[in-house]
Amino acid sequence: MNYKVDYHVHSYFSDGTMKPTDLVKMYKGRDYDVVALTDHDGVDGVYEAVIAGEALEMKVIPGIEIGGSYDFGGQEIELHILGYHIDTENAALKACIEKLRASRRDRNERLLVHLQGLGYDLVYEDLIERPGQDYIGKPNFARALKRKGGAPDNVWELLDSVERERVSAYEAISVIQEAGGMAVLAHPLKTKEIGSLEEENFWNNLDAIVADLKKHSLKGMECYHPSADHDQALKLVVMAGKYHLHITEGSDFHGDE
Repeated sequence: MNYKVDYHVHSYFSDGTMKPTDLVKMYKGRDYDVVALTDHDGVDGVYEAVIAGEALEMKVIPGIEIGGSYDFGGQEIELHILGYHIDTENAALKACIEKLRASRRDRNERLLVHLQGLGYDLVYEDLIERPGQDYIGKPNFARALKRKGGAPDNVWELLDSVERERVSAYEAISVIQEAGGMAVLAHPLKTKEIGSLEEENFWNNLDAIVADLKKHSLKGMECYHPSADHDQALKLVVMAGKYHLHITEGSDFHGDE
């Protein structure tokens, strides 16, 4: 039996634009069988999504996406780790989320000052998109700049110029495992600083990273993602098979934008 699935979806509890209930309704209306809510660094929307799934008779998987640091040949790079079937009440997971929230708040304050110093007319209130919003991510900054007519062509490069403290990718995998979940490497082809996608060196470096993460209990790889074309996705499938990893598919949906 074939299932229509999306294992990578964001709600407005991180940097998406839709509430969890509306997300589940949308996917049900598009005849999906399974969807995983994988908000960045938090699980606040999971309960609402699961309840909506039960009401609509569609399977909703409790998930999370954690941005982790990784030492690649003495250089720190960023990897994103997806967690599926997690216990959202797990103490270690909650502690990790609180650490990540504190780090993000610190980064946001510094990023706002940086943008103001460059002449952008932006204040914290511009970043709030709904009442009670707790999470502020780079897409919130980008949308705020766009609304005010000041988003430059290199907006993502600009927003990436202010870093934040992260947990290690190893810790992200460990926390997900401790919460009873399965850790999956998100969108491998978006990995920066390991070479150009057009060069074999990129694939060799990615292979080495995946081999190392496998030793630290990585269980899967997101082979099908908008960042990978058909041929690239097949190369990722072969790599996943080499390391006996689960193959997942996700749209990385954030909203109509």
